[in-house]
Amino acid sequence: MKEKIESLKSVVSAFEAKTADELEAIRIKYLSKKGIISELFNEFRTVPNEQKREIGQMLNQLRDTAQARLAELKASIEAQKAESEKPDLTRSAEPVALGARHPLSIVRNEIIDIFSRIGFSIAEGPEIEDDWHVFGALNFPPEHPARDMQDTFFIEKNPDILLRTHTSSVQTRTMERVKPPIRILAPGRVYRNEAISYRAHCMFHQVEGLYIDENVSFADLKQALLYFAKEVFGGDTKIRLRPSYFPFTEPSAEMDISCNICGGKGCPFCKQTGWVEIGGCGMVDPNVLDACGIDHERYSGYAFGFGVERITNLKYQVKDLRMFTENDIRFLQQFQ
Repeated sequence: MKEKIESLKSVVSAFEAKTADELEAIRIKYLSKKGIISELFNEFRTVPNEQKREIGQMLNQLRDTAQARLAELKASIEAQKAESEKPDLTRSAEPVALGARHPLSIVRNEIIDIFSRIGFSIAEGPEIEDDWHVFGALNFPPEHPARDMQDTFFIEKNPDILLRTHTSSVQTRTMERVKPPIRILAPGRVYRNEAISYRAHCMFHQVEGLYIDENVSFADLKQALLYFAKEVFGGDTKIRLRPSYFPFTEPSAEMDISCNICGGKGCPFCKQTGWVEIGGCGMVDPNVLDACGIDHERYSGYAFGFGVERITNLKYQVKDLRMFTENDIRFLQQFQ
């Protein structure tokens, strides 16, 4: 009996447990009703009377040591658990849902990334502009409809101050202060006095590009636009340029891409034509170069402009422009 007790002393002192389950398993093995130490107390009845005092003391000491060691391990495990579950006081009291990028931001950044690969840098300008940078320097005649109140938001008169109707004003400011070569991309918000509907809004986003250098040709413009279309809509995308008119470019063209929904075969989205218009472009008019202090005899250039909402519609097939500004979480959470 003494030998059993002595051998258990070293075992009890060396109890180790890292989890509550391990600790409970040790307690059951040694201190439960059918545990090893409890069995020794049952055997105590068979001990001769002259040894009971000594062995009884040894058994009580063994049980007390086991209980003390288990209590020590329990305290250690609970302290570790409390430390791991300690609240982070820097966190918000309420859970904050993970946000998502706005679809217009996704497409805008994609356009910027595409043109940055071929040397375009970002240029920015004010949204509240004067008539010269929005219209005058861009060859708009005085009687042009864009100068009327029903088309443009004017803030002051004489001199005319307005909300810019296109980011071309950034191009004129750049041409005034930077000598060619110029290769810029001008993204930003623009404003026009239009009725808000599923297909039009008084505020929208544009990305315009400008390249001015010696011997820039229409072929350079076409190649840049083809590269852009294939990067955004896929390698099978085709483009076509239809003759058009803009005061600040000559010649001018509307840019269409083959419908990315039907593959150019014709569908309701492209009105069975197989083509979808995405922007305008052309060679910079010599009058614009002269107005901005650039020698049109030496330099030439091209310009283009895309509506970000238009490209986003094509990319994600969003059928109502108003959804971009309504901030409906259910809509925005679709874009990660």
